[in-house]
Amino acid sequence: MHSLKELYKTGTGPSSSHTMGPERAVKIMRALFPQADELKATLYGSLALTGDGHGTDNVIIKTAKPLKCSVEHDGETPCPVHPNTMVIAAYCGGKLLAERKIYSVGGGSVVFDGEPADKYEKYADDSVYPHNSFAEIADYCRNNNLRLWEYVEKFEGAEIFDFLADIWVRMKETIHEGLTVDGVLPGILGTQRRAQKLYNQRHIDESKQTRENRLVCSYAFATSEQNAAGGVIVTAPTCGACGVVPSVLKYMQDERGFSDVQITHALAAGGIIGNLIKKNASISGAECGCQAEIGSACSMAAAALAELFEMGLDQIEYAAEVAMEHHLGLTCDPIAGLVQIPCIERNAVAAMRAINALSLANFLADTRKIRFDVVVKTMYNTGKDLLNSYRETSSGGLAKYYELNKK
Repeated sequence: MHSLKELYKTGTGPSSSHTMGPERAVKIMRALFPQADELKATLYGSLALTGDGHGTDNVIIKTAKPLKCSVEHDGETPCPVHPNTMVIAAYCGGKLLAERKIYSVGGGSVVFDGEPADKYEKYADDSVYPHNSFAEIADYCRNNNLRLWEYVEKFEGAEIFDFLADIWVRMKETIHEGLTVDGVLPGILGTQRRAQKLYNQRHIDESKQTRENRLVCSYAFATSEQNAAGGVIVTAPTCGACGVVPSVLKYMQDERGFSDVQITHALAAGGIIGNLIKKNASISGAECGCQAEIGSACSMAAAALAELFEMGLDQIEYAAEVAMEHHLGLTCDPIAGLVQIPCIERNAVAAMRAINALSLANFLADTRKIRFDVVVKTMYNTGKDLLNSYRETSSGGLAKYYELNKK
């Protein structure tokens, strides 16, 4: 598996696959063909169908500057390899230099057709981790008396925690930024920011459960709204699902006094879960629906929380498994192609579900019947079975019926 540096990326929203991925593709093309004076990009599949709402055109043109650049959309041509497909052509003096077919596979990663999957990814070396399933990792940890964070340290070195410390700082900064602004998010929906309102209502009901709900949800809203506004976020594992992991860890640190070091250990454990999902299934909504984004984020958050509370491997696995299991079949149907409705609320709901999974793992792990590796395989096959209209095309589900209602 790859380094956690390839999973947790700092970048701008609103979509890791529709903005961060295409941005990276353009940068690579410019580096490969420095003599080019013009780029032409053609977007296919989900990139074409939701590119306007996700800001794909804008980020491609902006990244290409000062080169001349044009973007075309083709939502009809099939994408047999990956639904996030683009072709970028480089020109010099009007003559074609080269043309490359590129896949934006989720989390800001790109793959050039016919080339090794990790060729252009700085940290995407499959040899970092020798194990590719939770069962293998758990056996190794038991045999060597390691916790999950120690397993990460074993194969990435102690310096990985310097990286995760920076990631945690960025996550908290995004929450703070999201809580300090209000108003309307960009786009035709006129979506009102609600994080600040949720946070300010945390004392209205003094019950612990209500306060927890409002705080966790306000943090998730704050992060997701920053993402929707094109702010700086951390993929965990994607932009669209970036609010789940930081919201639960921020709440637990503030309420329980966990240190930053303990939080980095939790991020390491959650990162292993995200890595396994990315390796053995998908974190792309266009490929497997929102279960691959929000479901994966919830699973990562649940595992991170279980590590934070120093639960055993079986309990960590159970928390991650149950978090994913109850997102199976979740569709990706962003209204108007914007990462706002239902995406922002889903981050908050998944954050609370991760805390519920932690609670269940505390006393039910010894009765579990489903292994984490099984639920990951199930998620992938379920995603492949989803109709195309429910995989980030804005042509089905809420996106379809919202438009019907508008008419």
